[in-house]
Amino acid sequence: MPPTLRTFIAVAALAAASTFAGCRAYSPARPMIVAHRGGTADFPENTLAAIRGALDNHADAIWLTVQLTRDGVPVLYRPADLSTNTNGRGAIADIDLAELQTLNAGWNFARNDADGAKRYPYRDRPMRVPTLVDALRAIPSSVPVFLDMKALPAVRQANAVARVLDEEGAWSRVLIYSTNAAYQQAFAAYPQARLFESRDATRARLANVALAHACIDPPPAGAWAAFEYARQMELTETFTLGEARSPVTATLWTSKAVACFRTQGKTHIMAIGVNDANDYRAAACLGIDALLVDSPRAMRLVTSAPLQCPSSAINTP
Repeated sequence: MPPTLRTFIAVAALAAASTFAGCRAYSPARPMIVAHRGGTADFPENTLAAIRGALDNHADAIWLTVQLTRDGVPVLYRPADLSTNTNGRGAIADIDLAELQTLNAGWNFARNDADGAKRYPYRDRPMRVPTLVDALRAIPSSVPVFLDMKALPAVRQANAVARVLDEEGAWSRVLIYSTNAAYQQAFAAYPQARLFESRDATRARLANVALAHACIDPPPAGAWAAFEYARQMELTETFTLGEARSPVTATLWTSKAVACFRTQGKTHIMAIGVNDANDYRAAACLGIDALLVDSPRAMRLVTSAPLQCPSSAINTP
């Protein structure tokens, strides 16, 4: 296990095991700051520039999105179509690596000037879509890497990613995530793979805690789980003659939810989409271990401020 991740887990476990009495404030262990797609708000996402920027801004770990080219190379790209981020068109799966690397991965990255005008700073400074190998070699071996699998079929991509992790000796510093449960089965062929539990399991447990006040099937000690800190969702109620829907912004990570996830012992929890000081403080005070942030640059200022929590916010396993 890499030193950074080992130290983080030890500190987080110690903090989670501590109890405080009375109403005095306390300083919890700081959560790991994970750069979402390398820091999608700071640089063109999933690029080597974003990775370098995240490391310069003291991110503790890097989250990257993986898809597979037509010729079977794992690369860093998230959207379904190349036109979203680049000056190309079509799906990653329909293009070979050689052609992909002629495109500009920063083409549509925009910033607003002081007068509000939008500018595209990387159109005359092109950068390519990196391969997974490029990224692993650019990230120090002590820095944990989270890989988000974004393409189907899962087996083909899992096999290609596994080959890279074998060749780079990177299994021990990588955790694998996907919103699609097919990747749970696809990586089952690799016992050395470390995966988040399925998003379906995480969502169902959070919903049961929030709506049924029940802790259903808590994960084993040592597992990783991730879900948005606040999530736009739709509650559907079914009637005999139809159904009704209610949109809601759900904040499902609560003290009861965290306690449920840690019923069997220390479970590692990541809150996705923590991008301001208030959410950072609330998540840290819940004892959440890792925060997925869009701007490591902005979060660097947030994390430099003293962090105090009321004793009532403490969570223990």
